[in-house]
Amino acid sequence: MLTTLISFFVTLGVLITFHELGHYWVARWCGVRVLRFSVGFGRVLIKRVDRHGTEWAISAIPLGGYVKMLDQDDLAPSSKISSSEHSAATHTNPPGSPDPRGSSFQSQPVLKRFAIVAAGPVFNLLLAVFLYASINFVGHKEPEAILASPTANSPAAQAGLKGGDKVVAINQTAIASWPQLRWNLLQRLADGGEAEITIEQGGAQLRRTLQLPTLADPSQADPMRDLGLGLAGGPPIVRSVVEGSVAQRAGLTSRDLIIRAGETHSPDIGNLVQIIQNNAGKPLELEVDRNGEKLKVLVIPSPHTLENGQTIGRAGIQLGADIPMVEVSYGPIDSLVQGAVKTFDTAWFSLRMMGRMLTGDVSLKNISGPVTIADYAGQSVKIGWEAYIAFLALVSVSLGILNLLPIPMLDGGHLMYYLIEMVRGKQVTDRVMEWGQRIGVSLLAGLMVLALFNDLIRILN
Repeated sequence: MLTTLISFFVTLGVLITFHELGHYWVARWCGVRVLRFSVGFGRVLIKRVDRHGTEWAISAIPLGGYVKMLDQDDLAPSSKISSSEHSAATHTNPPGSPDPRGSSFQSQPVLKRFAIVAAGPVFNLLLAVFLYASINFVGHKEPEAILASPTANSPAAQAGLKGGDKVVAINQTAIASWPQLRWNLLQRLADGGEAEITIEQGGAQLRRTLQLPTLADPSQADPMRDLGLGLAGGPPIVRSVVEGSVAQRAGLTSRDLIIRAGETHSPDIGNLVQIIQNNAGKPLELEVDRNGEKLKVLVIPSPHTLENGQTIGRAGIQLGADIPMVEVSYGPIDSLVQGAVKTFDTAWFSLRMMGRMLTGDVSLKNISGPVTIADYAGQSVKIGWEAYIAFLALVSVSLGILNLLPIPMLDGGHLMYYLIEMVRGKQVTDRVMEWGQRIGVSLLAGLMVLALFNDLIRILN
């Protein structure tokens, strides 16, 4: 729990700070005076004023942040500053100093205001590019894209793919590892159709056509498993056994090598998981190799109901295998290019999923809230720094895209107003902005309730 909480707050701190730095730096570049830069909302806990008169603060509620810029109300001696704007104290203009009216946000041309507001989401996307690039530049090991035997009657089996096939390209795009294969296919599953798979089989390169169903609900079972695709490796090894699980009660221990599951001899991890899931509540005999001694263990997988009503079996074991690995690394320029491509692909995939949620083709259950983010942050930290950096990049892309949506109260809502102003030649009326604010608050409140509800359902499941 402590690891999860620390990881969550570090994630929020990094992403919020970088987002607000985008607003801050572009505002300063445009000549706008910044009164306060705060990480968090509510009561200020720590603050410091720099030589430019900006108050840098850490506030009590760490679920956001803001940059308070000089506005017209701050220039009126008798004006009251709205608490919702989290303004710093009223600033006066010393005798002989430049007229501050030119340094207020509202006095700037519309293009400058547009740039200042857009800078926050853009900086989140740039952060994702940098994070992905850093992983590529440092280098890391990933499993080779060598396939396990596909499940019977699956799209992979129907395409003629076989165990031991090494995937080298998809639609003539080179594939170096299993994660690249998975990500490439996941993007294509967003729209369905087919993919041309180039494989190495018996020393020759062959092409196979894989039929892709449309991805209806990414939160459910592994899409790769639904395609019949699994990662090849040695026999499944029990890495750990969950305390009190059916596997522990049956006598399975860590380092057990599973060499048979039911009637299936020499199963790989994908086969074994599928067999366990298909035998919910049914006796399943496993044969294991324990330090050279062959033993038979009877496991009855416990039934578990998914959100879509499907019942699967779970044994309570974490599996691993000896898998061929490949070193994935790029030079400085290629790392940045790959980082930019991954950021763009992730953003575009997110937008397509959002669009399909609006049309009802994808379940709203895929919307996650802070509880799920905290959970994933903690899990990625336990896996390793690469997993956490990749997770940080993914959330940064999501934050950038979310803030660019044309919803009043978000950065995208303000950008929408500025685009209207560019077309009309004058600002949107106060009445329109007031109604937009009401609509925006309602939409965001509803979105937050839905996200928290989904988080709760995941916890209960």
